[in-house]
Amino acid sequence: MKWRQAAANAITILVRAGKQFIGADLRSIQIPGADLSNGVFDSATLQDADLRDVDLRGVWLRQADLSEAQLTGVQFGELPYPAEDSAIYSCAYSPDGRSIAVGLLNGDISVYSTSNWERTRTLRGHPSTVECVVYSPTGDKIASSSRDKTVRLWSMATGSQLRTLSGHTGSVNGVAYSSQGELVASGSDDGTVRIWDVISGGCRKVLSGHTGGVSGIAYSPNGHQVASCSVDTTIRLWDVETGECDHNLSGHRKKVADVAYSPHGDQIASASFDNTVRLWDAKTGAGIHILYGHTGIVCTVAFSPQGGQVTSGGADSTLRFWDVKTGSCRHISTSDRGAARAVSYSPKGDTVASANGDGTLRLWNASTGASRHVSSGYGTTVQSIKYLPKENFIVSGNGDSTIHLRDMETGICRRTLRGHTGAVLSVDCSPQGNLIASGCGDKSVRLWKMDSGECQHILTGHTDCVNSVSFSPEGDMIASASSDDEVRLWDVTTGECRKILSHLDAVMTVAFSPNGKQIATGSRDCTIGLWDVRSGEYSKMLKDHIGCIRQVVYSPLGNQLASASNDMTIQLWMLEGASIFDGLNRDTFGDYGRLTLTGHTDQICGITYSANGKLLVSGSVDKTVRIWDTSSGEC
Repeated sequence: MKWRQAAANAITILVRAGKQFIGADLRSIQIPGADLSNGVFDSATLQDADLRDVDLRGVWLRQADLSEAQLTGVQFGELPYPAEDSAIYSCAYSPDGRSIAVGLLNGDISVYSTSNWERTRTLRGHPSTVECVVYSPTGDKIASSSRDKTVRLWSMATGSQLRTLSGHTGSVNGVAYSSQGELVASGSDDGTVRIWDVISGGCRKVLSGHTGGVSGIAYSPNGHQVASCSVDTTIRLWDVETGECDHNLSGHRKKVADVAYSPHGDQIASASFDNTVRLWDAKTGAGIHILYGHTGIVCTVAFSPQGGQVTSGGADSTLRFWDVKTGSCRHISTSDRGAARAVSYSPKGDTVASANGDGTLRLWNASTGASRHVSSGYGTTVQSIKYLPKENFIVSGNGDSTIHLRDMETGICRRTLRGHTGAVLSVDCSPQGNLIASGCGDKSVRLWKMDSGECQHILTGHTDCVNSVSFSPEGDMIASASSDDEVRLWDVTTGECRKILSHLDAVMTVAFSPNGKQIATGSRDCTIGLWDVRSGEYSKMLKDHIGCIRQVVYSPLGNQLASASNDMTIQLWMLEGASIFDGLNRDTFGDYGRLTLTGHTDQICGITYSANGKLLVSGSVDKTVRIWDTSSGEC
């Protein structure tokens, strides 16, 4: 009957407009053939409804009542999605919305058709993580930036690499096309912005002024200006023609991770590690709104194509949809997939794609914030591992919020510890082998019993991700390092916080000295702090790295400290009293008691000493493992 068709058309239109039917009484509704894909019908009553040939793919139907409903020909199941064997780090829609490109941890770029989510091309050439991908204005080219310090230009017609733009001396974190597609701007950890000629591949200008690495880049819609954001907490607006800095926007208290222009070029949005998004006047540099709400660092920001909405993603596992005019938050979408590394609007503005902390791609309804579908990713991401010799187990902290205990010989998972609600970023085992400590993106530290898997304590107090945990040599204390700029010392027996040590920026790593009297901490501010455990006093700062400190570790004798950094170097530090030990001498380590180990070509992920302290092993994103002599520094 015509009225059934009219009802089906009407509800299809409502779902497309973002109307949600949570708890709605829709019993006996007659809507055969309706397209309800991606709709939200949680707890709805659809008893005795005529749902023949209805498209229910991607629909939220939790606790919905479908008893006695006519379901002949119904299409259930997830919509197609990209499935990758490597984590997704960046994403971008093509100008016509028909394809989406994703940059991967392994250096590849995959291009998918958005109509059926089939992979149409794989672009290979980068040897390490693709930090940013962007289409040219005409959609016939892609520019990509990578930790390999290059920008690469690709032909979409053939999938071939057109040019490699070399000159940066650090990871290239952002890339953007000019409005005419003739120029490309790039920003790097080396603190510079470069303007490149797409045709010749030559570098037209090097823009210097930031005092820290450049973390994001954006071209103004008219092509006359470039915005760059930095670890130095500022945003700079550059005149492309003259290379002069028109404005230096200050206000953020921590690293600015991303920057974006509005479609008309009159406003700029910035995302920061201070948990805020800011809107700025692009002409005057004046602040317009400070958008509060995120409870963790904000990693990414994007304007809708119409300019009325801004979407931000952060480490608190939420996407927030903001009204540009009022600064109010329209929607909050919570993800079970970890922090959003990047967000991109479809050209029509109806969909937002996010590259998530667990390496997957997720699509969201831009009007309602509802999740449309999520890619399968590549399995559980292992964030941290620890060897437990007493049990011959490997303990791993995983991106899916679990901790696995695996048999060293067989690789079989013997026990899974559950309780965290975010990625488990760090694990450590007590010296006695009876306890496991875990630090998580959910801002908590958990203490687990090895024999039963029971959670003994949940240690709360941090206000951001817990990046690192470490047991004291006696096993009576745990140190935890967090992106809230603090290190906390906890009593293992009672779970109480004994002391709080404060850095100037996020603390990424912490370690006890072998005698338990000292703690070393490494921070995003490129410094290493040495602390007295008993008093909690700051005793010394070690400063030579020019990138975020990823790990610190003491030698077995405690006479040396090794630090690994995003600047691709390892520093060996001779500690006080080290000259009395054989194998270490002031001549090798210089007047400052420091030895720099170079050779890795990308950020260093982990370091560990041999049992006798004579060797140091390092692993890097450059896919190599290096073994170093700790007395000479030779590889």
